[in-house]
Amino acid sequence: MKSESKDLLKEALALPPVQRAALVDQLLTSLDKPDEAIDNLWRKEIAARLRAYRSGTADTISAEEVLAEYRAK
Repeated sequence: MKSESKDLLKEALALPPVQRAALVDQLLTSLDKPDEAIDNLWRKEIAARLRAYRSGTADTISAEEVLAEYRAK
């Protein structure tokens, strides 16, 4: 890590927790660039899942079952 990066990190670590969290959020958002190919794949997946749900061919689990299984662990 370069000296200026180390200095920046030292300053960031001195911030109050809420400000550090906001900074982290902004930094991560800056790295999350839209990818049209991935977005298209997700659109297709969502459409396929919705078709399966509406046609009754999707395997579904009720929220109660999911929560009961989670709580049992």
